[in-house]
Amino acid sequence: MSDDRSYPEVRDAVARLCTDYPDEYWRDKDHDKAYPEEFVQALTDAGYLSVLIPEEYGGAGMDLAAACAVLEEIQRSGANGAACHAQMYIMGSLLRHGSEAQKQKYLPDIASGNLRLQAFGVTEPSSGTDTTRIKTRAQRDGDDYVISGQKVFISRVEYSDLLLLLVRTTPRDEVDKPTRGMSVLLVDLREAVGNGLTVRPLETMLNHATTELFFDQLRVPAENLIGEEGKGFGYILDGMNAERILIAAECIGDARWFVDRASSYARDREVFGASIGKNQGIQFPIARAHVQTEAAALMVDKACGMFDAGLACGSEANMAKLLAADASWAAADMCLQTHGGYGFTVEYDIERKFRETRLYQVAPISTNLILSNIATHVLGLPKSF
Repeated sequence: MSDDRSYPEVRDAVARLCTDYPDEYWRDKDHDKAYPEEFVQALTDAGYLSVLIPEEYGGAGMDLAAACAVLEEIQRSGANGAACHAQMYIMGSLLRHGSEAQKQKYLPDIASGNLRLQAFGVTEPSSGTDTTRIKTRAQRDGDDYVISGQKVFISRVEYSDLLLLLVRTTPRDEVDKPTRGMSVLLVDLREAVGNGLTVRPLETMLNHATTELFFDQLRVPAENLIGEEGKGFGYILDGMNAERILIAAECIGDARWFVDRASSYARDREVFGASIGKNQGIQFPIARAHVQTEAAALMVDKACGMFDAGLACGSEANMAKLLAADASWAAADMCLQTHGGYGFTVEYDIERKFRETRLYQVAPISTNLILSNIATHVLGLPKSF
């Protein structure tokens, strides 16, 4: 990426902010399964979560490359942007497909931090990655939609004011294409919880504030419909390229953190009277992880550049996410191996970051589904499902 798109000033500023939240801070949050409220507020106050919101709505009006710089540096510092990264890309559906009245109502408050739009409700227990089979139904009743159904693996609901929700407004068997008949609603969680929406926390191996959502005749004003009824699947897809590129940037940050930690440890750790970093059995895996990371970073830069240029970049976004997730996971494994037994101890922070970066082999889209997409849409191979 050329210098004018690498945003060194943004990177430096984010890195400085992150020094106020050292390893001990994240270790404690992970231990307590607590939300990093102070860190999220600091990012909000500094304007980093609103970089993609246009200036006319109170944001910085910057491009995706700037957002990637923010998230990569957060991860490289040892922090975890997953607590709030969705605030960057969820609002894209509202920005691109919402009415002017909706944008004026919500975007300035999202940009200022007065409102948090960090929750995204798509996944359901019975549908998994086959989004066309979601069953959560919204039926029009006068000036409202009445919603019933269930979502799972929905993060940050307890720390968000708004939820972007994908529902079926027309049953799957009543549309000519399975991707039709789905709609996007903006749900005000402050009003919904306890009035038709039940939130149940899910305990996982990650500190991601993950929940299940149960909708029982929840009423949402029809004016909260984003775009046109029945076209929601396209709106969701429209935002996924940004999501995947941003997550890929996080993975690059993770990978560089692992390479840095492994290199530092290998230089200082002495066994049999010498630094373990002298051994090629230690050197070569670290060097390979570095090479793999830098190669993946180039693909992320390419996808990001295409996105910012307004070019079709679905395949590139998928490839960037795949390569970056693979690089971060390989670097994590290498770093743990380099540290030996100490890598499993909480105080070294390797095991925490190891768990966190493993997620990206599975979400926001699994590596298998990416490979299937590339095989069929790029290479012209027949679909397997």
